[in-house]
Amino acid sequence: MNRSGRHRQGAGSNPGRSSARPGAAAAPSGAAVTDGAASPARFATTRRGALGRRPKKARARRRRGFFRRFWWVFVVVPLLVMVGVIGTLWYAYARIQIPNAPPGPQTTYVYDRRGHVVTTLHAEVNRTEIAFDQMPQSIKDAVIAVEDKGYYHHGGVSVFGIVRAAWQDLVHRSAVQGGSTITQQYVKNVYTGSERTFGRKIKEALLAVKLEHEYSKNQILEKYLNTIYFGNGAYGVEAASLTYFRIHARKLDTVQAATLAGLIASPATWDPVRHPEASRERRNTVLLDMVQQGYIGQADYDRLKDQPVKVRRPKTSSSGRFAYFVDYVRRELLAQFGEDETFRGGLRVHTTLDSTWQAAAEKAVKDHLPGKKDPTAALVAIDPKSGQVRALVGGKDFATAKFNDALQARRQTGSSFKAYTLTAAMEQRIDPHSTWKGPPEIVIRDKECYTNGKPWDVHNSADESAGTMDLYGATANSVNTIFAQLVVAVGPQNVADAAKRMGIASPLQAVCSITLGSQPVTPMDMATGYATLAARGIRHTPTPFAEVDDSSGHVLDRPDTKGDPVVGQNDADIVTSMLVGVIQHGTGTRATLAGRPAAGKTGTAQSFQDAWFCGYTPQLATCVWVGYQKGEISMTNVEGVPEVFGGTIPAEIWHDFMTTAMAGQPVLPFPKPNLAGYNVHPKGSGASPTPAPSPTPSPTPSPLPSPSPSPSPSPSPSPSPSPSPSPSPSPSPSVTPTASVSPPSRRHA
Repeated sequence: MNRSGRHRQGAGSNPGRSSARPGAAAAPSGAAVTDGAASPARFATTRRGALGRRPKKARARRRRGFFRRFWWVFVVVPLLVMVGVIGTLWYAYARIQIPNAPPGPQTTYVYDRRGHVVTTLHAEVNRTEIAFDQMPQSIKDAVIAVEDKGYYHHGGVSVFGIVRAAWQDLVHRSAVQGGSTITQQYVKNVYTGSERTFGRKIKEALLAVKLEHEYSKNQILEKYLNTIYFGNGAYGVEAASLTYFRIHARKLDTVQAATLAGLIASPATWDPVRHPEASRERRNTVLLDMVQQGYIGQADYDRLKDQPVKVRRPKTSSSGRFAYFVDYVRRELLAQFGEDETFRGGLRVHTTLDSTWQAAAEKAVKDHLPGKKDPTAALVAIDPKSGQVRALVGGKDFATAKFNDALQARRQTGSSFKAYTLTAAMEQRIDPHSTWKGPPEIVIRDKECYTNGKPWDVHNSADESAGTMDLYGATANSVNTIFAQLVVAVGPQNVADAAKRMGIASPLQAVCSITLGSQPVTPMDMATGYATLAARGIRHTPTPFAEVDDSSGHVLDRPDTKGDPVVGQNDADIVTSMLVGVIQHGTGTRATLAGRPAAGKTGTAQSFQDAWFCGYTPQLATCVWVGYQKGEISMTNVEGVPEVFGGTIPAEIWHDFMTTAMAGQPVLPFPKPNLAGYNVHPKGSGASPTPAPSPTPSPTPSPLPSPSPSPSPSPSPSPSPSPSPSPSPSPSPSVTPTASVSPPSRRHA
């Protein structure tokens, strides 16, 4: 037993370990047999420990087995997803089509007759497309340097650019650099918009790649530079150059190009007008990028970086030269082409405006009516051979009163309307040398002239007698009582018809007082009618256009300048010969042009509320109106003139303008009319074998005394037309105008 027990102990014991712990009591002899085996308690502990470790190892073994058996799932599934995404993108790329780029709004340019830009017309977008070769290399280099350094090396989308931009934004803790390429920016601006969605970004990237396969890099850059926003309403590099520097893009230097390129990322932040210092810093950043990209040298940067920002303050839509003529152009464009084409169509409008004459017209009005409380004036000058409007003034300040009197103000014309009565008389072959009595007052009992059931009572100015004279003298001295008899003989309907044929577009009532200018018309109407006389009976429709082209240079409109014969040539020549006497020795001597024949007629409405002078040479017809814009108000004590009638301030404005306009023009005589066959003598008139000479005053009139016109009753059973609307709602009374007439020493009308 002992031997076998020792054997078991020796066999089961560790040779390097003592079988008995030092100091331990010897085991009883009966216990020696079990010395090498674990005690029951120890065995139980060992078993519990072993059993506790087995589940963990088993789970580990099971996990390792799963991965060994299913490792391919973790490779194949992501691979399939990736293939699916790539396939979807490829399918989308194959299916997606580059849409037609919508025609971007472009600015309309308005030129004078010599090709100089007068103004531009645009809505909220100011844009002009130019070709790639008109863009200087400096702007191309500057934009690429700051917006897309690898533009000529990527395929439309730059992964490196996106990563680089993200890093820069992270470092600076703000969005300082965009990740989109120039191609992507163009796609966003033109096709997809700026909606912040994942789908939009995917579409943008696909279209950018597609675009790179459809167009060359230079073509894409051209499109981009023609559409990108530079602030202050300027889209595209051409509009931006004109907005900030007043030069065409092809003339941009390096500093200017860098300034514009710096605006693209944030036009408001680096606006050179409002934030010049911030703009300078941004410009220098662009210049430094250009150095790093090798577009300019370090020496260039050192030389340019300290230059100040020099830009022009952008013009507002209401600013610019010749505002009234531009308003006329705008109205005609809107009527013919509509709003969208006018303000967004990029039209090239070659007008009939003579800038020198327009400046002279504005100066003449300002010189004679300088005071803020003075009445205003309108002037229209028309080339009688074509109907082309050479100058137009519709007031004193369009910025403060956007009402164009030349086109909108309908006012009574006074005796200046007598030219149409004379035309109708010549068409009926009435003898211009027939004699008529001109009493201070006359009562016309013809039923056609009755007013409110009573005969028409007509007065001369100050109730003065004009004596007996022919139509030449009656015209020169503007004798109301003679023209009252003449309109009865001719017929008021015939006068209205002649006026309409000659160019009066405003409504006309066929009343007897039409001969005294009771019907309100516009200065444009009157200028057109007098231009018809200057053209010897050929009426041309007035126009501000010589030619209108689209943005590609195709002609959209070229007005016909042929004209229509509406009055017999000899009839017009006779009327002209009578109107010459008005300036030579009648009521319009202040309009005399030195060494040059001219014809014209004065006109004054009742109580000096409106005053006119309309006249012409063979080359130019001009009509001037003076009055208060806010209503029919008597013009007294204006700039030293006690009472304003047609022969005073209006004639002087006409004289000053025409003197400038006719300078350098050949002196042309009016054709001599043939009076043969004009032998009709209406009732109340008499034949005069020898024309009665008209009184001839001194060529330079002395200060004129104040006339005292007498009001006439309303000319027709129908109410007299009221004055045209004006910016002020103040009403004005309806009256029959009375042209001023007096003996030679007191000539005004």
